[in-house]
Amino acid sequence: MKKFLIVLACVAMCLGLTSCGNMQLLDTTYSFERVIITLPDRKVVEGKLDSWKDFEDGDQLQVKIDGKTYLVHSSNVVLISE
Repeated sequence: MKKFLIVLACVAMCLGLTSCGNMQLLDTTYSFERVIITLPDRKVVEGKLDSWKDFEDGDQLQVKIDGKTYLVHSSNVVLISE
């Protein structure tokens, strides 16, 4: 009975962790081919993604599209994996 309760608690905890929005328990997608970003003047830039970097201490992403580097807030970026 004790083992059953431990398993039940673990299952409940996993469900609680994964039920927040579209978060995944383990997110292993780090490779993207295309990107769409919105600039402050509402201009939309999209193209082939050369590279991207996520900064640990903030919500900014450094995105390189066709040799040009952009530093944008994560809410203005769509990374696409095809």
